[in-house]
Amino acid sequence: MRKLLGLCAGAVLVFGIAACSQEAATSPSATSSTPSCPATAIPITVSVNQWGNIVEQLAGQCGTVATVVSASSGDPHDYEPTTGDIAEFTNAKMVVVNGVGYDAWATKAVKAVKANNSDVDVVSAATVNNVDAGANPHLWYDPTYVTATADAITAQLKELVPAAASYFDQQQSAFQVAMQPYFAEIETIKAGASGKTYGATESVFDYMAIACGLRDLTPQGYQNAITNESEPAPGGIVALQGVDVQADERSDL
Repeated sequence: MRKLLGLCAGAVLVFGIAACSQEAATSPSATSSTPSCPATAIPITVSVNQWGNIVEQLAGQCGTVATVVSASSGDPHDYEPTTGDIAEFTNAKMVVVNGVGYDAWATKAVKAVKANNSDVDVVSAATVNNVDAGANPHLWYDPTYVTATADAITAQLKELVPAAASYFDQQQSAFQVAMQPYFAEIETIKAGASGKTYGATESVFDYMAIACGLRDLTPQGYQNAITNESEPAPGGIVALQGVDVQADERSDL
């Protein structure tokens, strides 16, 4: 089981490599062969870096991207935006958020901004993928959510900067090429992992586990507690321990 989860984690590592592989191509300091933006770059604010890196690739030189919460900024769940952060939202032409409560502070900031600036465009990964409130908020672990959100971001960029539509199409094509090893790795893992079962003490990795073909046996009561960031009931803990015992005895793990 640890080996299978390790392989699935490898798919996320490949995603990280793919997400960074286009930085040189989209950076203003890139080589002369890099296409330049045919229009004035627009300011874009992104709530968390899981989506910020993707936005940077898709916008390229046509977007000046400010990501509020990076890996060193703290927990996005509990983040308190600074005055400077609010200014980034205020000045943005486009805002990208995760949604589903993961970055509720960003949603509040956007609402406040839109009250005074209705022109700002917002792309929410949760809205794009029709994810209901209370669901697992770690949407970037779902390959289909990543693809759909990237498509929505590109569509919005083309609407905001029509003169750069073909440029954004090129950026998206480059992003898709960079993501091919990520999708290929998932399919390779799925071929050997499909149908295997697991129990989890956190829901962070569930989307990727599903993409890898794993079947979640975590008791529903325990799942509900950790999703709501509350303490599992004693019965839920016992039930999860039962899954662990059963898993040790199963020949397919």
